[in-house]
Amino acid sequence: MEAKKLQTVDDLLRSPEERVELIDGEIVKRPMAGSDHALVQSSLSDEVAVLKRKDGPDGWWIMPEISVKYSQTQCPSHDLAGWRRQRVPRRPTGIMEGLPDWVCEITSPGHERKDLFHHFMLLQRNGVPYYWVISPEDKTLIAYRLVSAKYQVVFSVEIGVEPVADKVRIPPFEDIDMDLRYVFGDEH
Repeated sequence: MEAKKLQTVDDLLRSPEERVELIDGEIVKRPMAGSDHALVQSSLSDEVAVLKRKDGPDGWWIMPEISVKYSQTQCPSHDLAGWRRQRVPRRPTGIMEGLPDWVCEITSPGHERKDLFHHFMLLQRNGVPYYWVISPEDKTLIAYRLVSAKYQVVFSVEIGVEPVADKVRIPPFEDIDMDLRYVFGDEH
């Protein structure tokens, strides 16, 4: 039996398809984003936008739909990812090769395994300090922090089931107040 040839970032860059990413050496199509997904992604971007405007150690480069190269056979496209300006002082361009300081994935129906398992393990193994998983359908957010090479939950919430403060501070963005009702489209 012939071994399957793993595809690489070079193959990904030559792909004529749009909305693709490289997962475990295979070029795969990203799921289409529904309105709930898009709303959460844009609303969360609104909430962290103030950090994008800051220069220096408190500033961030935060980008949606950004491809990050972790190896020749792993180049996922994250829903949102951020790099602290203190580590990356110049505006990034192209496919990112530097490790993000924060990644947020927003689950899509039928594709939850990729965000809840594959990306979780990939980011943990590569040492991404913070990983958030948001489910628009369940109205949940789980924030993980890397501690001793393992992710630990530092914040979790289910909107509509448990009481939520009007404003919350979630690592790594403890300097800003976030309105999760706004993020999930439940403005009061």
